[in-house]
Amino acid sequence: MDITIALPAECISNIISLTTPRDACRLSVVSPVFKSAADSDYVWENFLLSDYKQIISNSVSDSSLITSLSKKDLYFHLCRNPIIINNGTMSFALEPESGKKCYMVGTKGLSIAWGDEPNHWILTSLPESRFLEVAELKYVWWFDVKAMIETGILSLRTNYAAYLVFKFVESKYGFARRPVDSGVYIEGSDNGVRRRLLLDPSRNMARLSEDRRDGWIEIEMGEFFNENGDDGKLVCSLFEFDSFVTKRGLIIQGIEVRRKSG
Repeated sequence: MDITIALPAECISNIISLTTPRDACRLSVVSPVFKSAADSDYVWENFLLSDYKQIISNSVSDSSLITSLSKKDLYFHLCRNPIIINNGTMSFALEPESGKKCYMVGTKGLSIAWGDEPNHWILTSLPESRFLEVAELKYVWWFDVKAMIETGILSLRTNYAAYLVFKFVESKYGFARRPVDSGVYIEGSDNGVRRRLLLDPSRNMARLSEDRRDGWIEIEMGEFFNENGDDGKLVCSLFEFDSFVTKRGLIIQGIEVRRKSG
C-alpha cells in the first residue's frame, strides 16, 4: 500500500518532524507528497530553536528574516550565514546536520593578556572575517587567550568542542616548535585536562589544525558535554608562558564552540 495515500499529508509532516534535518532532506526526494511534507514550515519550525526569533531580533541582522523566508530557507540561512550577536562580541549559527547551536566568541569578547597594549596586540579588519575586527599579535612572551560562554545558551545533551580560529601573517615567529597549552573546563572547577598544540608545525611534523575553507584555520582545544546547561560558564583557555621565546604573527578571529561530530 502507498503510504502517501493511506496517511494524510499532516500526519507525514508530523512523522518527519520527529527525525532530523538530514533525514528530512533525504525524504523530500521520495515523492512529491513527501517533498511537500518534508519542506513544510511545520517540519522546519520544529528543527529551528525555540528561541530563534529572540536570537535574530537581538542580532545586527535584519529581523525580517523571520517573516521573509520559509522555515527551511531560514534554517539553512542560519547554517551558512552566522549572525552577529551580543553587541558584536559573538556570532551564532546552526550546525547543519543536527540543528545544534554554534557560537564563536570574537576578538571583542575574548580575554587577551596585554590585548589593550598596541605594542603587543593590534585590532585590524580583514574581509574574510565575520567580525569587524580581529586581533593580530605583534610581540609577546606571555601568551594567554580565553573565551567564556554560558552553558545555558548551548544546546542541551550535546558534546561540544572548542576550536581556535586563526591564521598567520608572513612574519610569524614562536609557534613552530613551542606548543601552547589549551584547556576547556567549567569556571571554578578546572579539571586540569590540557592539550599541547603546535599551531605552526614544520612540514615533517603531524598537523592537528585543519583548513576551514573560509580563509581561516582551526585547531581543536578540547571538549565538553553540556548535559542540562546549568553548569555555569565554560572556559576555553589557550596559554604559553613557560618559555622566554617571543611570539608574533598570529591573527585570531575567535574561539568557536560547536557540536563535535563523530
